[in-house]
Amino acid sequence: MGAAPRGGRPSGRAVAGLVAAAAVLWGAALTLQAVRDQRYAVPQVESALLYLRAGPAVARLALGFDGLLADIYWIRAIQYYGDTRLSKQPTKQYPLLYPLLDLATTLDPRFTVAYRFGSIFLAEPSPDGPGRADLAIGLLERGLRADPTRWQYAQDAGFVYYWWAQDYKAAASWFDRASRIEGAPWWLRAMAASTLAQGGDRRSSRQLWRQLYETSDDEWVTNNARLKLLQLDALDQMDALAGVIRRYTAATGRFPESWAAIGAMGGLRGVPIDPGGTAFVLDRSQPGGVAVASSSPLFPIPPNFIKKAGPTS
Repeated sequence: MGAAPRGGRPSGRAVAGLVAAAAVLWGAALTLQAVRDQRYAVPQVESALLYLRAGPAVARLALGFDGLLADIYWIRAIQYYGDTRLSKQPTKQYPLLYPLLDLATTLDPRFTVAYRFGSIFLAEPSPDGPGRADLAIGLLERGLRADPTRWQYAQDAGFVYYWWAQDYKAAASWFDRASRIEGAPWWLRAMAASTLAQGGDRRSSRQLWRQLYETSDDEWVTNNARLKLLQLDALDQMDALAGVIRRYTAATGRFPESWAAIGAMGGLRGVPIDPGGTAFVLDRSQPGGVAVASSSPLFPIPPNFIKKAGPTS
C-alpha cells in the first residue's frame, strides 16, 4: 500500500478505486431493491390518514419550521380537496379538509390564503365540497382574531352567510363589520344595507359578485366572480325563454320538441345561446322548461341562484 500524500488526502489511484467500489455497491443495491419490489409489493393505502390532527401539538414538534410546515399542510389541503372533488366516487367525503386547514393556520396564524380559500373549499356544497359553512365561518373568525385589521376575512364571512347559508341578516352584519375596519372599501357599507333590504334576490346577488369581480386582486376569485355573473345573466335569459315556451305550449297544446319548432311559429329567431357560448336545451323537467346544457362552461347553475326571485329589471 502506498503512503497517502501530505495533508491526509488519498492519492488519485485510491480515489478511483473508491468511486469504482461505490458504483458496484450502488448497482447491487438497485438490483436488490428491484428483486424486493417484485416479491414484496408495496401495500396500497386504503384510506386517507392524518397522523397528527392537533395544531398546537404539531406546532410544538415543528422545531422552528412552523412556516415551512404550514406551507406543506396547505399544499396537502389543496391536493386533497382537488383529488376528492375530481374523483368518481358516488358519495364524496372530505373528512380531512378541515383538519389540514386547521394545522396550516395554527402553524401560521397569519396564513391569509389558507383562511380565505380554505373557507371557500369548506363551504362548497356536496359534491364539490363538504358543505360546512359553519366550519368556514369558524376558520375566518380565527383568522380575524389573529389579524383584526384584515377586513377581507369579515367580508368573506359575509359571502359565506349570503351565498351558502342564505342567512342574509348575518351576511349584512358581517359586511357592516368589515366596512368598519380601517382600509375597507366604501362599497361594503352599501352592500350591508342592500343585503339587509334585498338579500336573496338576483339584483343584490349581481351587485355583490360585480363588486368582488371589480375589486379583487386575486385571479381565482376574479374568475369565480365572473362565472357567477355569467350564470346570473343566463338565468335572466332563461326567464325570457320560459315565457316563449309557455306561449308556444298554450298555442299548440304540447311542449316544443325543438327550438326550430318555436322559430317556425315566429316565436324565436335561431337557437338561443347562453352567455358561455353554448345553446340552451329544452327540458320539460326543469322550471320554465329550459336549462343550461351540461356541456356549457356555466353548468351547473347553483341551486341557490335558481331559487332567487325575479330577474334584474
